[in-house]
Amino acid sequence: MTALAQEILNSFDSLPSSEQVEIALEILRRLVNLDFPPLTDEDLALNAEELFLALDQQEADHKQS
Repeated sequence: MTALAQEILNSFDSLPSSEQVEIALEILRRLVNLDFPPLTDEDLALNAEELFLALDQQEADHKQS
């Protein structure tokens, strides 16, 4: 990630929730028009693995509470 992209994300994080939602919605509207290459099986597997690991961590954190 470039320094500019990281700066944009840091600025986004500092905004109030209502503005974050507005910006996120506008970004999603713009993404609809982009031509993304299809995901490979490897991409899908890596994304699934990350998701399952995050869910496992959330479950472990919840059990500790």
